[in-house]
Amino acid sequence: MLEKKWTLVKQAEKTQLEKLAHELNIEKPLANVLIQRGLDSLEKANQFFNPSLEALHDPFLMKDMDKAVARLEKAIKNKEKILIYGDYDVDGTTSVSLVYIYLKRFYSHLAYYIPDRFSEGYGISFQGIDYAKSENFSLVIALDCGIKAVEKIDYANQKGVDFIICDHHTPASQLPDAQAVLDPKRSDCGYPYKELSGCGVGFKLMQAFSQQRQIPFCELYPFLDLLAVSIASDIVPITGENRIFAHFGLKILSSTPRKSLQAIKKVAKMENQPMTISDCVFKIGPRINAAGRIEQGRSAVDLLISEDDTELANLSKKIDDFNETRKNIDRAITQEALEIIASSKQLQQRKTTVLFKANWEKGVVGIVASRLIETHYKPTIILTESNGYVTGSARSVFGFNVYKAIEACADLLENFGGHFYAAGLSLKLENLPAFEKRFEEAVAKTILPEQLIPELKIDVLLNLDEINARFYENLEKMSPFGPENMTPNFVSTYVVDTGASRPIGKAAEHLRLEIRHQNNFEAVVSGVAFGLGDFHSRIKNKQPFHVLYQLEENRFAGKTSLQLFVKDLKIS
Repeated sequence: MLEKKWTLVKQAEKTQLEKLAHELNIEKPLANVLIQRGLDSLEKANQFFNPSLEALHDPFLMKDMDKAVARLEKAIKNKEKILIYGDYDVDGTTSVSLVYIYLKRFYSHLAYYIPDRFSEGYGISFQGIDYAKSENFSLVIALDCGIKAVEKIDYANQKGVDFIICDHHTPASQLPDAQAVLDPKRSDCGYPYKELSGCGVGFKLMQAFSQQRQIPFCELYPFLDLLAVSIASDIVPITGENRIFAHFGLKILSSTPRKSLQAIKKVAKMENQPMTISDCVFKIGPRINAAGRIEQGRSAVDLLISEDDTELANLSKKIDDFNETRKNIDRAITQEALEIIASSKQLQQRKTTVLFKANWEKGVVGIVASRLIETHYKPTIILTESNGYVTGSARSVFGFNVYKAIEACADLLENFGGHFYAAGLSLKLENLPAFEKRFEEAVAKTILPEQLIPELKIDVLLNLDEINARFYENLEKMSPFGPENMTPNFVSTYVVDTGASRPIGKAAEHLRLEIRHQNNFEAVVSGVAFGLGDFHSRIKNKQPFHVLYQLEENRFAGKTSLQLFVKDLKIS
């Protein structure tokens, strides 16, 4: 297991800390976390603790929103056929589902289209435009894609097919010549919040359409469950509008989700359970994603828009099976990739991991890249062959912009796009050796040595006797947790095994902990440490150690208790 560096985040000044803790009537360690996150006044903290739909921005502040709504209204007035087009991942399929279901209430000449991951690839495709033309769709609303589709939109314009683009990815210098280009990351867009998901941009279009028609916001409110799933799964910051959307969306997901999401909760064994961002990332999102990874992204939309109980039971079972297949495939490829690295000194010495195998499953290469970073902590690209090109996904380590490193190799690529931490790319096979070399050089030139060591940030030091129900209740008010508002990491120092700790798991690879502070026999706390089973032999002799963890609820046999979700241990 990789040795991790622990770093204590700068602690708040004592007077300020005590003042905020008193004003909010919360524990000092939690006041400390709030101040670290810029919530250093009563007003800011209250705003944070009480997300309000009133704080959502006017959608017409987004550049081209007026044009988008005008073109949509024109299409409805003239009874044009409208095609809702989106990417095959969770963000794309939730976007398409949201816009399709909502517009269907007002207009019937609608259909949806999800490009095939294997034959068309990511984003707007020539094949999709040809389909729109052949089926007489004169307007396409593209969601979670299109910001770089300059050639494709020129082709569509020649065919007489208009596009409204709703995207959230970083634009290139030239924008597509569409009827409207909605993207808060446009340099000329004054929209106050820049970090919406693709589904978030689609939601803002529907919000603007509703405002134009004087439809009350309560009609849109039930769609926040789909939006919360997209925000969680696309790993966008849980700040600003995203925090508001996620807060209310998770409430709906927990209590009254739409039938389709309820069906997914059922196969994920999450029925009647409160939902978190983490549940969306690890339970809901992968099942929706599995459709596009294994078969067709379209079947995810078929499920998400369905109201028929029999169809929902069949489709949710189908995507659950896809998810199991996906897990088996990604485990096998990850193992193969680890063996390739283990057999190559040259690969081990590089600052990057770039691996290519023509028969690897295209749908799981991004997952494999993420898995490899867990054991070889460096920017990673996993590539396979598709439609005559080398194509794949990149993932990055904390603080390193992998998109920029790929951009430095743009002349060797056919296509690329993405974010700071994740990107997709395709290139000709003959360019692969040059790309590997250039990418390694680009990363080696810019990455800091400390960025190649996994770091665990410690928000605050905590005594075990400070952990109680009230503390956890106040901690939970800081949720939903996610990027830029991560679940706080706590460290308790000089703890010892009570004698009840034990290895668990098929291969004793995990650890069930029962610990107390070495000088306090009263406060005994339980925890679980995945992948840290080897530590048992080192702590069972009452050797003091330090534990880095998050707090969580453990639900078992109808009982709920607090436990430590342990991220790392260090012998003192």
